[in-house]
Amino acid sequence: MKRICLAVLAIIPLSVLAVSYPVDIQQQLNGTEVLANASSIDRDMAALHLHNLGAAPVDCKAVFRNGPEAPRSRRTTLQAGEQKALTAKFKRDVIRLRIQLDCEPQ
Repeated sequence: MKRICLAVLAIIPLSVLAVSYPVDIQQQLNGTEVLANASSIDRDMAALHLHNLGAAPVDCKAVFRNGPEAPRSRRTTLQAGEQKALTAKFKRDVIRLRIQLDCEPQ
């Protein structure tokens, strides 16, 4: 019984560390075949995973917005079949993250 109680007490802090906040992605793909998936890394950091499913290279720009802070812009070029992650770190804890993704074929 004592071991079970210790195991439960050891698991509780791990569940507190789980970070999750809502992420809204607005996509302007302009005919490109890009798959976008957002994830929260930490309470003040997020990532946007991009995968180019098309046969041509694509230029993408992502703008990360977290409330009153200045937006963080990231640009990348994805070759055909390539995957990349774009990250942004903020000064404050993220409550709701908005990402604007614009992709253009080259």
